[in-house]
Amino acid sequence: MKMPNNDITNDMFLPADIDTTQSEKISRQSLSFWKDARKRLAKNKGAMISLVIIIFIVIISLIGPHMNNYGAYKQNLHLVNLPAKIPVLEKISFLPFNGTEHGVDIYEQRHIKQNFWFGTDDLGRDLWTRTWKGTQISLLIAVIAALADLVIGVAYGGISAYYGKHVDNVMQRIVEVLSGIPNLVLIILLILVLQPGLLTITIAIVSTGWISMSRIVRGQMLRLKSEEYVYASQTLGASNSRIIFKHLVPNTSGQIIINTMFSVPSAIFFEAFLSFIGLGIRDPQASLGSLINRAYGVFQIHPSQVLFPSIVICLLLICFNILGDGLRDAFDPKLRK
Repeated sequence: MKMPNNDITNDMFLPADIDTTQSEKISRQSLSFWKDARKRLAKNKGAMISLVIIIFIVIISLIGPHMNNYGAYKQNLHLVNLPAKIPVLEKISFLPFNGTEHGVDIYEQRHIKQNFWFGTDDLGRDLWTRTWKGTQISLLIAVIAALADLVIGVAYGGISAYYGKHVDNVMQRIVEVLSGIPNLVLIILLILVLQPGLLTITIAIVSTGWISMSRIVRGQMLRLKSEEYVYASQTLGASNSRIIFKHLVPNTSGQIIINTMFSVPSAIFFEAFLSFIGLGIRDPQASLGSLINRAYGVFQIHPSQVLFPSIVICLLLICFNILGDGLRDAFDPKLRK
């Protein structure tokens, strides 16, 4: 039997077409850390919807008080406790904007020609204007809390972690003392010196609101300060402040942004809670918490006075928390697919 010829010859092969200029070509798009985080955040539908709602509430809170001439503090006893009425939406039966209460058209009964979109309170003040004025106060408290986190918390935690040793021990003992004081006790002590209001809440937040941020920044920088680029910067003569704020802080920016975003709803709830129990914003000023507190006494008779401030504060708290979750997923490299 004749065996098959398995000899390998040159005509069985063709030279490969190799372009040496393409050896360093990147086959996929190069993304920086920030571009990748932004791209992943944009894919999170819940976070993007929450961002749109937050922006919408912020815009309405700025322009809402100027959309009528009633004013936030103008009283009219002839217009007390009116339900909400919006001309276009009053035709939709399931929406609470038809001006009726317990089956009675209050506007027709009192011969009132004006339309109050959110109704009025027990002093005849327009709740549309007061609700958005109160939203401004709540958002201002949130901005103050965020700035306290970014300025005090980041600086305190960074300095404590970078210098370490005795400096870290002393600074952390101070943090433990401050964190051991309940916020409500601190507020009561401040009220003994100051009057309840925006200034008192601001001092309380600035006093202790940055503690959690400082601990997060300290933990991150304790891990990063032993990296090679920190030693290289020290060898090249970079100052301590430059190393902290130019190298270490930017590398913890993801955690800083996430924690700041979660501190915003906490500050809004803190202000609403204090105003609800009478330790926060007082009349004639308005905040979401003080509006709910004032309407709580007539809730069974005039439920619409509680409805709209409650909806606004719930939307703010839920949307900020969902957006914070989206930012955490976007900045966490462990969650990349």
